[in-house]
Amino acid sequence: MTSHPAPDEAIGDLLDQITEQLGCPVPAHLRAALRAVPRHLFLPPTVWLRDGNGDYEPCERGNAPDRWWRAAYRDVPLVTQFAEGPDGDRAPSSSASMPSVVVRMLMALNARAEHAVLEIGTGTGFNAALLSVVCGAGNVTSLDVDPELTRRAQRALKASGQHPDVVCADGADGWRPNAPYDRLIATCAVRTVPLPWLEQTVTGGRLVIPWDTPWCNFGTLTATKQSDGTAEGSLAPYGSFMLLRAQQVDAELRGDIPHEGQEPERSTTGLSPWAVAGNDLDAQMYVGLRVPGARHAWDTDVQGAHTRLWLADDQATSWAGVDYDGRQTSTFAVAQYGPRRLWDEVVQAHEGYVSAGRPGIERHRLRISPDGLRTRHEVSLA
Repeated sequence: MTSHPAPDEAIGDLLDQITEQLGCPVPAHLRAALRAVPRHLFLPPTVWLRDGNGDYEPCERGNAPDRWWRAAYRDVPLVTQFAEGPDGDRAPSSSASMPSVVVRMLMALNARAEHAVLEIGTGTGFNAALLSVVCGAGNVTSLDVDPELTRRAQRALKASGQHPDVVCADGADGWRPNAPYDRLIATCAVRTVPLPWLEQTVTGGRLVIPWDTPWCNFGTLTATKQSDGTAEGSLAPYGSFMLLRAQQVDAELRGDIPHEGQEPERSTTGLSPWAVAGNDLDAQMYVGLRVPGARHAWDTDVQGAHTRLWLADDQATSWAGVDYDGRQTSTFAVAQYGPRRLWDEVVQAHEGYVSAGRPGIERHRLRISPDGLRTRHEVSLA
């Protein structure tokens, strides 16, 4: 026996949760779309939930149907697939996004009936279904690089009565057969906007794309395609998505830093490492946008220090360590090696952050420009 509420009641509860998270009512057209495509239709029999200890635990519909149903209609992200890395560790490779974030992104996209829409990252198919209700299924193209995810999404979409064009393809290339598009939305993050996305969007068209830097994975870009072929827009303080597969690199600092024989330059700093790699996401985004290629990791199992913040560039040719000794909170030991003095770059970026009045993520504006076979982006403050 199950005791979960009926779909209409569950969707109503979810809409209340989303409204509370947004601080405003869900727009009528999106409310209608959410009622037309129940979320549970797009979830696999097993989803993974946060266990409160930094890991995930399975929730199986067959064994715990009420718990699975409650998870389907809570305003939380649900991991739907894991991938195993070369070291044997598993990491999430697909998820059902937090419904309030889905709604925020669709509000930013401002898609309407008859708009041609390209979605990068079909995932469960839920977002493609919502877009199909809003724009008409014949106007929606959705891409996913994973064949199994594509098949699952196609089955779920068919069960929901929606039939957008779902294609198994590398989203980094866009989809020229159905171009151009009035709207482009990505359900994965990027560090640079793929050139085809820019080229396949009409002048005046809108792009909504989660943003990522090696330092900070947070924020969503909403940009408008300009008549000169560029796109301009601002970041919003929501959204933390998996990186587009074509741009994925090893996200872990290399275990053999420092390499044998590397003798770093030693100094001290008055800037707390927590000021740039702690809970201040505004500071983290500011640093991430201005110290290209720099990434960080905390280490509490290191000889000679209570806690160390490791920094490295993409190739680990430059690295730094900032140590907290467990007592002194005004001075921290620094070691730096390589052609870049990464900690010095971070300190300079933080000084810019403070002198600019500690700007929120929403004050960052990005200008995306074609640059040969790629795009480049310029950052400014509004």
